Amino acid sequence: MLLVLICGALVSGAPAAAETTVDYVALGDSYSSGTGTRNYDPASGDCLRSPAAYPELWVNSHDVATFVFDACSGATTAELLASQLSNLSVETDLVTVSIGGNDAGFSEVLGECQVGGPQRCAAAIESAKEFIAEDLPARLDDVYAAIQQRANNARLVVMGYPQLFELGPCFNSIDATHRERLNGVADQLAAVTADRARSASADFVDVRAAFAGHRVCAADEWINGPSYPVQESYHPDIHGHANAYLPALVAVTG
Repeated sequence: MLLVLICGALVSGAPAAAETTVDYVALGDSYSSGTGTRNYDPASGDCLRSPAAYPELWVNSHDVATFVFDACSGATTAELLASQLSNLSVETDLVTVSIGGNDAGFSEVLGECQVGGPQRCAAAIESAKEFIAEDLPARLDDVYAAIQQRANNARLVVMGYPQLFELGPCFNSIDATHRERLNGVADQLAAVTADRARSASADFVDVRAAFAGHRVCAADEWINGPSYPVQESYHPDIHGHANAYLPALVAVTG
């Protein structure tokens, strides 16, 4: 809870002294848990929560009273609603969330584009685009409404996803044409997510520009390309969280 301490003002006439601390809950999927950083809290199990993820970095640079890290790798909107809301309350001041990419099957789309060939890649892209346009908005609305119902005093900050690829010469098996189309899906996802966040009176943090020049196929990548273990693939690394996600969040929250 944001704490405002008024000391002796009624007795002495002294000006109020205010101390502000934050009760912060971080929700979402792998882009919030820190999958891709290769450094995880063993207690988080398959959720792959990392001390190098942007929520942890934000906490380290702010005056935080309590912090609950509930983001979980692989989470969908349904899974978030089922398992990530219990720590929200009227005392929560700040909630961050990234969600929707798994609903759209983005990892499956990338898999088809990586090994399935151009036709299967194109079909997977079109299927994802249709889902994002037709089905995802209502799912995002449900998530944002549920968060705000439980944390009705909190600021809700919705975190976006980056475009994944640079378009120049690259050893990646996905050709430049399909890399560009996949970036287009990321743009569509950002537009839909931003629209639903605005409708919920939430802030939207667009990280696409922050990753420009550092996407997969760049000389200095902040996003992993194909990796082992496979879940590390196509996720921001420690530099992506520290140099892109964190500054983008701080630009909104201070």
